[in-house]
Amino acid sequence: MKKIYIYKGILILSLLFSASLVGQEKQLLKADKEYDQLSYIDARKIYIDVVNNGYKSQDIYQKIGDSYYFNAQLADASVWYEKLYNEYKESLDPEYLFRYSQTLKNLRNYDRADKIMVDFDQATGRSESRVKLFKKERNYLDLIELQSGKFDIVNLPINSAGSDFGPSFYQDDQIIFASSRASGGSRIVHEWNEAPFLDLFRTFREGKESIAVEGLEELKGGINTKLHESSTVVTKDGSTMYFTRNNYTNKQRKADASGTTKLKLYKASFKKNKWTDIKELPFNSDEYSVAHPALSVDEKKLYFASDMPGTKGMSDLFVVDITGKDTYSEPKNLGDKINTEGRETFPFISKSGKLFFASDGHVGLGGLDVFVSEPNEVRRKFLDPFNVGKPINSSDDDFTFIIDEETKIGFFTSNRYGGMGDDDIYSFVQTGELITSCNQYLSGIVTDAETRALLPNAKVTLFNANMEKITSTTADSDAKYTLPIECDRKYVIRAVSDDYEFTEVDFASTTAFEFKHNQPIQLRKGEPELGIIKAKVGDDLAKLLQLNPIYFDFDKSFIRADAEIELQKVLSVMKEYPNMYIDVRSHTDSRAPFDYNMRLSTRRNKSTIKYLVDKGINSKRLTGRGYGEAVLTNACADGVECTEEQHQLNRRSEFIILKQ
Repeated sequence: MKKIYIYKGILILSLLFSASLVGQEKQLLKADKEYDQLSYIDARKIYIDVVNNGYKSQDIYQKIGDSYYFNAQLADASVWYEKLYNEYKESLDPEYLFRYSQTLKNLRNYDRADKIMVDFDQATGRSESRVKLFKKERNYLDLIELQSGKFDIVNLPINSAGSDFGPSFYQDDQIIFASSRASGGSRIVHEWNEAPFLDLFRTFREGKESIAVEGLEELKGGINTKLHESSTVVTKDGSTMYFTRNNYTNKQRKADASGTTKLKLYKASFKKNKWTDIKELPFNSDEYSVAHPALSVDEKKLYFASDMPGTKGMSDLFVVDITGKDTYSEPKNLGDKINTEGRETFPFISKSGKLFFASDGHVGLGGLDVFVSEPNEVRRKFLDPFNVGKPINSSDDDFTFIIDEETKIGFFTSNRYGGMGDDDIYSFVQTGELITSCNQYLSGIVTDAETRALLPNAKVTLFNANMEKITSTTADSDAKYTLPIECDRKYVIRAVSDDYEFTEVDFASTTAFEFKHNQPIQLRKGEPELGIIKAKVGDDLAKLLQLNPIYFDFDKSFIRADAEIELQKVLSVMKEYPNMYIDVRSHTDSRAPFDYNMRLSTRRNKSTIKYLVDKGINSKRLTGRGYGEAVLTNACADGVECTEEQHQLNRRSEFIILKQ
């Protein structure tokens, strides 16, 4: 969408030219002035003329590239960003690496785009959400492909040669949208892209189950002015409209301190067959933009895009509570799961409470992509967003997605190749369910460790990393088990069968969508129970539980993540048997002086006991001390050459039962 992106002002760098360039300076000063006023087209002509005459600079390349980028001409922007990258990489603001990557996606050069994102990662030198998302979803093309093919789309006949975008539902048989088409008489042309300003129109369909529209009518009343109007949302009763307009109130145009006219949200009432009583919302400002409204299902919350203070990126999504007829709460940022350092804009809330929005900060196909996020009612936030896939998304800008979840019919906007104008409105029918959570599945075969014989009816239990039971199942006649799991989680799988010892396997899921993991489990002959009941004083609880050793890193006493899982098992047993007392014995390897090792093992012992006490175990039930290198499990004493793995076997904790 070329006309009214929400983004922060671009830093205009001063041009440095030698005396031989004095003849060009007047042209450049004129171009800078027009660029600062967002008159990109005229400025671009002057800049390109300067370059064609043999003069260049990083600043000129940036401005030409930006003039294309912010008008959504990403293929043209890519040419100039490539020049920047090749000639000024060392002094380049990292943001230009991100923009260059986005333009390469527009050209479907995804391999090159990913390489530039690696450069972007290295150049930022900090934790950047766009980098985190890229690293987390390096297989994003596969993920998008998995989501794709769930919509049938149609380009609507109402589209013009100009820009048509921002559809919103109005009653059951109408769509309101913004258009730059002439509505009669002369139209003012915007300097930014030499296109007419936008007005609001409505078109008609036979009913809510129709994807076809026909007829066109400009909205009546005081809605449309000589400046931009766009992106609306209307209450269910049809009486109130929230819409976006340039900063134009009481026939007066206002601007920020630099002279730029921002965007604001307005409210209108439908009376006597026209929209009247237009009011500016109180959280607007002359100094930043507020735009693109969306209402919650109960119409008590208003969502929008803005670059107001507190914005993480070029534009973020915010929400306010509608507290009265004309009163609202303070705007609240939707947070890091939704907002990035890029652009998040054009929100829409479906009847089920899903948030659909457009973003170029989340990983996509290029330009703006449409994403969906499920609501978390408990925390009153939204979950991780998911790209809705092709054909809704393309390598160009795709945005203003709306859907009626009952009929599966909706509309969106795109400036993709093959359209009728700059931006076109498409209708669609949803044909498949979207993936809105990262689900995975764990399955495997339970067998005898010695004979490989199948063990049908074995019980398989799934625990989280804290050894809290999640679910369990029984292996079928083919000894196969299947368990649902979440993505990017740590688990412990316990299997047990008659006449066999139980076996536990540590397992970690990945971030891949709809992935099936295969985890075979082997059991050995022996007692199937945990053994705690049959344990006697003096036994090592670690052996009875078949714990993995409680290892510590060399010269360290903190609890490692893998050790915490094992301590959770000890914790679970002590909670189950409240009369059990244990003696914790901590050991080191033989490296370092004997006295030092004694002190180190004492620290490790205290750390282990403290962990259990902090988790709720009465300190009176725990005793222990450090033994240093006095009790080794192998021959790795002083002067004996051993591997790191052999030394690590001696860095351990034992849990000796003192009382049951």
